[in-house]
Amino acid sequence: MSIRYTERLAEAGIEPSVASVGDPYDNALAETINGLYKTELVHRQGPWRNMQDLEMATLGSVDWFNNRRLLGPIGNIPPAEAEDNFYAQRDVLDMVA
Repeated sequence: MSIRYTERLAEAGIEPSVASVGDPYDNALAETINGLYKTELVHRQGPWRNMQDLEMATLGSVDWFNNRRLLGPIGNIPPAEAEDNFYAQRDVLDMVA
């Protein structure tokens, strides 16, 4: 499957976005988020009675992570607020131009 996938990407002129063997950098962010999810939610708050309970807890965790978590490097505001501020500033600059 991997060979056919690589060949199909080459036919389409697409460069694969995967790291070389032993190179951890391509998936570092995804691995970090997955590890945080498993450590902070799945293992710490489990065991879970059923999949629905885990799914609901996951939704709550994602909501907290994006909308209520205060992130120091961006001024102790939630990521969603920082994103809103970014687009509001960009819209103002577009109107000025």
